[in-house]
Amino acid sequence: MPAKVERSPRKNNLRVKDDLHVKINEGPAAAPSSAPGEGGRYVYGIVRAKGAMNFGSIGIGGAGEQVYTVNYLDIAAVVSKAGVAIFDPTRENALAHEHVIETVMKNHTIIPMSFGTVFRTDDDIREVLKGIYSSVKDVLEQMAGKLEFGLKVNWDRDQIIQELMEQDEEIRRFHREIIRKQLQSTYFARMQLGRMIDKALAERAIQYVREIYEALRICCVASRDNQPIGDKMIMNAAFLVERERESEFDRVVNKIARKYGKRLKFKYTGPWPPYNFVNIRLKLERVTAS
Repeated sequence: MPAKVERSPRKNNLRVKDDLHVKINEGPAAAPSSAPGEGGRYVYGIVRAKGAMNFGSIGIGGAGEQVYTVNYLDIAAVVSKAGVAIFDPTRENALAHEHVIETVMKNHTIIPMSFGTVFRTDDDIREVLKGIYSSVKDVLEQMAGKLEFGLKVNWDRDQIIQELMEQDEEIRRFHREIIRKQLQSTYFARMQLGRMIDKALAERAIQYVREIYEALRICCVASRDNQPIGDKMIMNAAFLVERERESEFDRVVNKIARKYGKRLKFKYTGPWPPYNFVNIRLKLERVTAS
């Protein structure tokens, strides 16, 4: 019996897509209150909140900045002080960003913002929250109490081909005919055999993926199929799961893994915020007052 499928460490069908256009009003031109690279607010995501919250000194940048909320009505941006600058996606910065998201989502549903989202002031953030309030409120309600899990499935292609050679009557018979013929007359026959095997592999992959989705459908809210990576991966999916059904989802994934044994290899990650089910891009326009 194969070992239990362990979730990989934290490092797409219900899906919300929106380009949100937000206008930020500016007063008459004035001298900047801070030098470039200073005085900004790094935004990690948006949560529901009735009051101010603080998540500790875990902000990006390595200076131990407090992570807190900037509130507007009953939603809030999770932020920390940071320079108004472009953040390089270094490993250190990416891990710091992820750690904040992970900390917040322990007790809250969070709509994650893209890495490197920076505003100048808390007031700018409140103005953005005001502009996107109704859209974000709807998304937060849809995603409340839900977590995302990733599942990648790889197979041993050579092993599957060997099984096809043994189990598929048409492929087995054609292969035997090739072996009995002279080598100089089998080139095109072998090409035909290769096409038969490729077709059978595609059908087998579709069968496995369909069976996995069917088994997991009972314990997830939604799923999204992403493009597999490489010729060994047959499935690259994301599942949206109710927080209270996390253990059930975990059990079903392991049950499926045991069913397929060494034939398929499962890589299971999460929980994540609903990255694959929420895609809100802010398009900011600055309006200068006369």
